[in-house]
Amino acid sequence: MHTAELLATVPLFKLLGDDERADLEGVLDRRVFARDEKVFSIGEPGDSLYIVGTGSVELFVKDNTGAKIVLTVCEAGQVFGELSLFDGGARTASAVCLDEATLLVLDREDLLKFLRRHPDAALDLLTTMGQRMRSADEMLRRRVSRNINEEMQIRSTTIEKIADAIAVFSGSIAFLFLNALWFLSWIVWNTTPFVPHFDPYPFSFLTMVVSLEAIFLSIFVLVSQNRQAAKDRLRADAEYEVNLKAELEITHLHEKVDYLTEELLVRLPRKS
Repeated sequence: MHTAELLATVPLFKLLGDDERADLEGVLDRRVFARDEKVFSIGEPGDSLYIVGTGSVELFVKDNTGAKIVLTVCEAGQVFGELSLFDGGARTASAVCLDEATLLVLDREDLLKFLRRHPDAALDLLTTMGQRMRSADEMLRRRVSRNINEEMQIRSTTIEKIADAIAVFSGSIAFLFLNALWFLSWIVWNTTPFVPHFDPYPFSFLTMVVSLEAIFLSIFVLVSQNRQAAKDRLRADAEYEVNLKAELEITHLHEKVDYLTEELLVRLPRKS
């Protein structure tokens, strides 16, 4: 695929005009990476973004136990490393080529020169970056900062909501007193002299009604317990995601501090 055609498929540059993409093509550097070759490491200073021309690149981080966590795999036409291009900050992940890959590299200085020649393109880039940030914020909100109770409420059917209400009421003191009053009234009615008895002693009909009530209540309680178990699983998943995010952020901070410490030690003059 021609470079101009490739740029037209890149979301970051999709709003640029044909002449702007043609000009941008002139400042891109083409680099070829071998299989398993590292493009950059987490914590390194970054001043460029990469567009995958051919091959695939894996972005990953490592947790505090040293296990690799794959964030994404970029295929042809996808971009990575753009955050460091815009803010000049350190890399937040490591990138390695899964196979031989051709990457188009855009340096920060080349981007600034391009924007000086095409100031309208800055607004297009900001629009695209804003859309991506909104999508990322929405994804994080759904995956980490979600309310499990509201999520289960949205998923619940009418029958499940009824089952939950019955299960909650059957475990209340009001239900206990209501049943006690009902049983007492039933027994008194059918044992009082000179009153028509519809269920005389030994109260066979009452026994059948109580058995049916116990069966249906047990079913409703089991349905509610299953939903509670599902809610607990969702809550555990959400807590795991929150803990994982916190651990990754702490790991990033440790790696950045280690990197800065190494750079400082290298630059400090050694005493003879």
